[in-house]
Amino acid sequence: MIKKREFKNILVVRTDRIGDVVLTTPAIEALRKAYPKARITILVNPETKDIVVGNPFLDEVLVYDQHGKDKGFFGFWHFVFVLRRHKFDLAINYHLKNRTNAMLFHAGIKPRIGFKNKKLNFFLTQYPDPRTDGTKHEAQYCLELLKYIGVEFHDLNLCVGIDPESEEWADKLFLQKKIGPNDKVFAIHPGASCISKRWPPERFAEVIEELDKKYPAKIILIGAGDNQLIAREVLASTNVSVIDLTGQTSISQSVSILKRSSLLISNDSGPVHLAVGVHTSVVSILGRNQPGLSQTRWRPLGKKDIVLHNNIGCKVCLAHECKINFKCLRSISVSNVLAATDEILKS
Repeated sequence: MIKKREFKNILVVRTDRIGDVVLTTPAIEALRKAYPKARITILVNPETKDIVVGNPFLDEVLVYDQHGKDKGFFGFWHFVFVLRRHKFDLAINYHLKNRTNAMLFHAGIKPRIGFKNKKLNFFLTQYPDPRTDGTKHEAQYCLELLKYIGVEFHDLNLCVGIDPESEEWADKLFLQKKIGPNDKVFAIHPGASCISKRWPPERFAEVIEELDKKYPAKIILIGAGDNQLIAREVLASTNVSVIDLTGQTSISQSVSILKRSSLLISNDSGPVHLAVGVHTSVVSILGRNQPGLSQTRWRPLGKKDIVLHNNIGCKVCLAHECKINFKCLRSISVSNVLAATDEILKS
């Protein structure tokens, strides 16, 4: 444990995906409450900047564009000097990569803490990594690292930044699509980063058909550009009028859509945690059962949220190389999703 002291200029590093960044926000709140006078900065990649801009517990957002302006040898050293000029007196690294570990070291930040892994760990003060055991939620693990600087915190309130321009855009969209303030809006996210996390598109289409019969609701498909092919598969299997926004919105615009939605139905993916951050209930479809990958670590944290998962006995998830045709996901039925939707709406 590092001897507790009054840090004045703190850097939090989280340069991975949407959900990971959102689940770090309770730790950011914890730092703010432990060090109310400190300047707190977060380092993220360009894709996740929208999530943290506007976070009330942060003073600054730095964007590290490893595949753009900050790529290569010169980009690395340019960013090292950017960090040096900030004169941070503490770095907390939640996304341990060779490049970021080395960057923090050469920036001269002391101390630099993170969980142990094989990524140039001698550049950081490392502590045992409990995350692979999968017995706690990712947000709890983020908080757990802070105990090594003497910070104890247990609230798991997620915080997602709200962009005024995206709010205005969403208001105009709803007006254009004739969605009133009392209309039910179901957001559906049929994509995910790996095929092992994707419920079959035709089942999402069946859910849409049944929701349309049961509720006078508007249905919106959301997702990044790589979700467009999946969205087409969904739309090809239904005659219901659906608003397809996949690949057409920024993260902040997706947040504004989720904020106005009655419910999100989604695979295990980043929008699940965005929805929780804006207090929209979630039905999350989650297949993987391996410790560190399961619902214990990655479930939505909302009070009314429901995770649909069946343990089919796999000890190790082979991901996209699954030999049993993603039985874990296929074991979740359309009726399971509809029942979860009813339960949330009635509660």
